[in-house]
Amino acid sequence: MKLRIMLLCSLALLLFCSGCTSDQSSQQNQESPTTEPVQAEENTSAQPLLAADDLLNISPENLETPVYDRYTIAMRREKKLPLTLPAQAPATAEKVVYLTFDDGPDQKNTPAVLDILKENNIHATFFVLGKNAELYPEVIRRIQAEGHAIGNHSYDHDYKKLYASPSAYLAEMQKTDDILYGILGMRPFIGRAPGGTAGHFNKSFYAALKENGYREYGWNISTADAAPNHPVAPDLIDNVLSQIEARPALASHSIVLMHSSQNHEETVKALPTIIKIFKDRDYHFAVITPLTPDAW
Repeated sequence: MKLRIMLLCSLALLLFCSGCTSDQSSQQNQESPTTEPVQAEENTSAQPLLAADDLLNISPENLETPVYDRYTIAMRREKKLPLTLPAQAPATAEKVVYLTFDDGPDQKNTPAVLDILKENNIHATFFVLGKNAELYPEVIRRIQAEGHAIGNHSYDHDYKKLYASPSAYLAEMQKTDDILYGILGMRPFIGRAPGGTAGHFNKSFYAALKENGYREYGWNISTADAAPNHPVAPDLIDNVLSQIEARPALASHSIVLMHSSQNHEETVKALPTIIKIFKDRDYHFAVITPLTPDAW
């Protein structure tokens, strides 16, 4: 009798434990949602075009494709490869805007600008300083990875050294090229003179750039975000609006000057509205390449 009672108790205990396990398993299955395949976010980054040895594959057909060289200037000279770039394309009747950002990268404002550009699914051009590229190589990699164009803006923006002679200017450009090549494995063809070429360049500077395979790009719309009176975001927006209205002939190649370096938080604040201004007017957003029309 005792044996039967013991057997019955054991059986009841076994069933109870099985029920607990089954309940816990069922509860876990209910609490853990079925894993759905994660949809990859659409990759809107434009893959860069690497110029061929003869440079003849560079074309103006795709306005959103950054163009780089797989060689430094020294490598091209060593391999006896051409340095002279193809002729620039003429401006078309299409409305095209090139958003450009100078003096970066930094660790705050440049990433903030990149976030805004990504949210708006557009690309821009960053003319970077070599010394800042050395400090923030990860931001340089992000700029390139997200499909934006990178241009050369000298090493450290020191006017006295930079504009002492064409050879001094080229030395800074090539120093920055080497830094960018070390980070990305390629170098840009495009450059922008700090402060612009007016009052800094003479014919010998332009000749030196052409001989060494660089193409210089200024701007024709300025936010004036580097003005000494420290304009705020509404001022920058008003500056863009007034210039668009005053210069309708530039609609085919509007090159907008902004800065993404330290102390340019107002540019970050103004950028979404500036983008909207051009979107509302049916502009196409493009990146600067060696074949982009000149600003003027």
